[in-house]
Amino acid sequence: MQLYRLIKLLFGSKKEASALDPMKKYLIVGLGNIGEKYAATRHNIGFKILDEIAAKEAVSFESEKLGAIATFRFKGRTFILLKPSTYMNLSGKAVKYWLTKENIPIENLLVICDDLNLPFGAIRVKAKGSDGGHNGLKDITAVLQTQEYARFRFGVGSEFSKGRQVDFVLGEWDKNELKSLPERLDRSTEIVKSFGTAGLNNTMNTFNGT
Repeated sequence: MQLYRLIKLLFGSKKEASALDPMKKYLIVGLGNIGEKYAATRHNIGFKILDEIAAKEAVSFESEKLGAIATFRFKGRTFILLKPSTYMNLSGKAVKYWLTKENIPIENLLVICDDLNLPFGAIRVKAKGSDGGHNGLKDITAVLQTQEYARFRFGVGSEFSKGRQVDFVLGEWDKNELKSLPERLDRSTEIVKSFGTAGLNNTMNTFNGT
């Protein structure tokens, strides 16, 4: 029996190993809407960033309860990537479910979303804050009953005429934005890994404004 336990400890699954220390597990939530019609829109930058990370880490998303999940390990940390399948305005249910299921403390939660108040490609990582009018953040805050969770805001700009906000965020990237996106996605990948390895404060100091 002792030999079995030793073998399991040495060669057990990554999921089992990470479950031993919740503080080394991180839930990275990319906000967006499911379906092909939304895939290339500005509002889906959260999904797009997670897709980029998954591609770089050679992992695939699998459909699970309330979302698509992909998991990878980096520097001793387990990163669980979540793309909620609840649609943007009901993201909170999926976030709460996976925090609870994986026994992840809220300080290890990072939510990625678009931000109309930032110019295209600008990055702001924050420890907490209001929803800023973002319906995905609004629902997460309501379900978790706290604003005390980290968020990574990706600027999409505000180049729209009065009354055209919805059309803009649900519109696709223009040619100039598409040229700049690859570099911004690379930087976004670095931010997510830094959040889990260097910590929130170091990540904010290193990447905000870059």
